[in-house]
Amino acid sequence: MRSEAIKANQVLAQALFAPKSVALIGASGDAKKNTSRPQRYLRKHGYTGRIIPVNPGRAEIFGEQAYPNLQSVPDAIDHAFIMVPADAVGAALEQCVAKQVPVATIYSDGFAETGVAGRRKQEELLKIARAGGVRVLGPNCIGILSIQPSLALSVLAVLEMDRIKHGPFAIVSQSGSMIGALLSRGLGRGAGFSKLISVGNEVDIGVGELTDMLIDDPHTGAILLFLETLRDADRLAHAARRAYAANKPVVVYKLGRSNLGQDLAASHTGAMAGADEVADAFFRAHGMLRVDNLETLFELPTLLAGQKPAMRHRISAMTTTGGGAAAVVDRLGLFGVDVVPPTDHVVDNLARKNIAIPRTRLTDLTLAGAKKEIYSAVLNELLASDHNDLVLAVVGSSAVRHPQIAIEPIAEADSHGKPLAAFLAPHAETSLGLLAAAGVAGFRTPESCADALRAWRDWAAPVEMPGPNSQMLSAAAALVKAMPGKQVNEYDACRIFAALGIAHAPTAVITKPDQRAEVAFPVVAKILSPDIAHKTDAGGVVLNISDGVALKTAAEQILSRVQTKHPAAQINGILVQRLEKGLVEVILGFRRDSQVGPVVVLGIGGVLAEIYKDIAIRLAPVSIETARAMVEEVRGLAVIRGYRGLPRGDCAALAQAVAAMSQLALLEGRSVAEAEINPLIVKHEGEGVVAVDGLIVFRDKYGSSDQVI
Repeated sequence: MRSEAIKANQVLAQALFAPKSVALIGASGDAKKNTSRPQRYLRKHGYTGRIIPVNPGRAEIFGEQAYPNLQSVPDAIDHAFIMVPADAVGAALEQCVAKQVPVATIYSDGFAETGVAGRRKQEELLKIARAGGVRVLGPNCIGILSIQPSLALSVLAVLEMDRIKHGPFAIVSQSGSMIGALLSRGLGRGAGFSKLISVGNEVDIGVGELTDMLIDDPHTGAILLFLETLRDADRLAHAARRAYAANKPVVVYKLGRSNLGQDLAASHTGAMAGADEVADAFFRAHGMLRVDNLETLFELPTLLAGQKPAMRHRISAMTTTGGGAAAVVDRLGLFGVDVVPPTDHVVDNLARKNIAIPRTRLTDLTLAGAKKEIYSAVLNELLASDHNDLVLAVVGSSAVRHPQIAIEPIAEADSHGKPLAAFLAPHAETSLGLLAAAGVAGFRTPESCADALRAWRDWAAPVEMPGPNSQMLSAAAALVKAMPGKQVNEYDACRIFAALGIAHAPTAVITKPDQRAEVAFPVVAKILSPDIAHKTDAGGVVLNISDGVALKTAAEQILSRVQTKHPAAQINGILVQRLEKGLVEVILGFRRDSQVGPVVVLGIGGVLAEIYKDIAIRLAPVSIETARAMVEEVRGLAVIRGYRGLPRGDCAALAQAVAAMSQLALLEGRSVAEAEINPLIVKHEGEGVVAVDGLIVFRDKYGSSDQVI
């Protein structure tokens, strides 16, 4: 099966990147028009295949015979580039079908990016293409640039340049305008390219499929993605895992660091786990690296060459400029990256060579380092030591006028299989070129250097998802099947959580204020309604009720307040629950994200959960090991991890609860859109955790495929 997929990739890759013939539908003979550029660029940059201009008003364009339509072309066509107005694209695509063109790239805009009407036009294009066996790149796509082999099939103005340096970097971008920016920025930093592809609206061929294709490209060593959103996440996940196995790093720059949240989500979890946090979890789960600076896209892959994620992430930093190094190390501190001082062994070995270094985290050679033999000795001693996992060398003014002092030792160093990074404080393009030629990652700014080291620290192997817990899921499924409506009340939600193995506080339901509740006092009284997600905001909660009289009063008050605020809400009664105490309250949630699928969220809970947003998020389901890592990741949970002698909480039970909640991703039959426990009370070590609230929202009553946004 995999061999068939590889063969299909090869056939499509041939048509996309190395076609023997290209038809330019809508080609212009006016050199001032964008639609003239592909023909001029193809020849300018060395395309050796046949160029076929298609324009019913011209017999010849730039020396090539023109044709009124594809049917009049006597020979086969491997690739069509469509540049006609949006209303004419469908007819052009039908010509491709009739001519049996394998792939069409649609430059034309005016489709899904314009709104509902444009989306309908785009859907019609997809119908035509699929019915006729034509693969489509775009629409609203600025084109393809292949350096090896040569194919400048694009309208990019930057292609007016005479030559484009070839190299190992392939770029796939959802932004057409950024293709030119990325190309020029990369070339300005000495990077070389194999392929650059604009995907436009991704009506058919998307980022995931192209990434999968590039893994098999012998000219591509690293795949760089510029993303605005995640489409067809399953395909990208599969490709990223293949790339990791093939030692071809996938580095991502994604827009959307500012989180607008997901306004239509019914729970805290939906508000807290926004699109960007989910994207981070997705990239981490599948072995990709995310960067925050555009420059890092081009600088990071060299650092990763021949590497796999490290078990530890200790960095040794040495410098000939205190200020330059501090600019990087300071940012590393903000990221929580561990910069370690030299060991006694390193210090003693250097002392025997009459080289004295400080025992501080920053090995500063400001004066002594003005000699090649000293810089080289210190660098190689750090690289040979097992107290670090990466060495950062910072170079001052010698990088400009005296590269032999520090640059040559860096280029000549034996890295002992470790990543070696160099930050040059001054502007020193010649020295950066020397480092690049030696295969050493050189950085121009402290921001991109720190960003790369942070990404290296966060890099992890693709996560293996656990299988279903059949016994647990069977018990939960039996309860779920019987639940009416799209959203269940707290009592029923907690019964489902209990089936998953998450204990809940003893409860009883009363339907009248004067009804007796078989729960030991003190208790909490809460409105029980599938329509009210946030009971506290509705005035539907009273705490610390000491006896039956107080319970009756509390029930009356709750019903009155809720009726005023939510007169249309369905009321199932009053939930009476034993008052539980513990060390800390957490929020534990599950959500089926519209882009990447199921995720599980853990964070500091209570009514202020959304304010603090101290969370850990992963794709679901998760293993116990991953759940433990999530518990460690939430900063606020340090108080139950033995911080300053405080009582330890039951972190093991909390991890079990996280893993159990994540099993909802594997629930068969009726699908859960969202689930939440807030709060889940963590008790003392060995005493477990207990749910004192719960919410579950199904995708719909009958289990349709509609996803929660």
